[in-house]
Amino acid sequence: MPSRMLRRTLPAVVALALGALAAGPAAAGRGVTVKGSDTMVILVQRWAEQYMSGKPGEVVQVTGGGSGTGIAALINGSTDICMASRPMKEDEKLKLRDRYQTRGVEIPVAKDGLSVYVNEKNPVQELTLAQLRDIYTGKLTSWKQVGGADAPITLYGRENSSGTYVYFKDNVLGGRDFSARCQTLPGTAAVANAVLKDPNGIGYGGAAYAKGVRDVAVKKDARTQGVLPTPASVKDGSYPITRYLYFYTRTQPAGKAKEFITWVRSPAGQAVVSQVGYFPLQ
Repeated sequence: MPSRMLRRTLPAVVALALGALAAGPAAAGRGVTVKGSDTMVILVQRWAEQYMSGKPGEVVQVTGGGSGTGIAALINGSTDICMASRPMKEDEKLKLRDRYQTRGVEIPVAKDGLSVYVNEKNPVQELTLAQLRDIYTGKLTSWKQVGGADAPITLYGRENSSGTYVYFKDNVLGGRDFSARCQTLPGTAAVANAVLKDPNGIGYGGAAYAKGVRDVAVKKDARTQGVLPTPASVKDGSYPITRYLYFYTRTQPAGKAKEFITWVRSPAGQAVVSQVGYFPLQ
């Protein structure tokens, strides 16, 4: 091939390659892939099941691994949609920009009242945000210090690839490090199960996982009333640890991915949110 023709052809080849990467697995005919947040995986799996039941032949593949894992998959082109229980970080958006010339598209799909779990036998009914910070940073180590029994507090939390871990650290601990005594577990279900078996345990995670454990009412400060994560308190923002749950795509959704996301945000899709135990956008 003459060198002049080669110079003309290369930009077109590069553009096609970038377009294929941005389009993702769905463009290759493997269905829509969704990867990321373990907090969201039970919700998105339910969405996928109901969506596919109404559209025979459609395929939506859902896998967890944590928000950080999903964002990494979005960046490397191995998933169409990332599910994340926290906003993307600036450095993650820059990696997307460097590879695809886009900073990604953020799509809120549900809301969550990030719950604080204690064992049913624990008499403590409410905690302030400051007390939660001091408990998880190791400043407070006994339930007696917050009105409970004279017993050590056992801390359970998520691994650092979890969006819930990042959100809790940023918004409850004020960016401080977790105590070295905090036992990190590979999923919110594991956190809730640990607290279920431990009368002195405390954990945090998505509202949909609070089965067999009790939510603690959270107070913004010592002067305010404790609030439980309910549809009303999450909707009006009075629950202090309310957050959005997100889908992220590399570019504006198109094709099969767009059809699925549109359904998720429709009344039918949002009805599933309440069924699972999270809170709809409206």
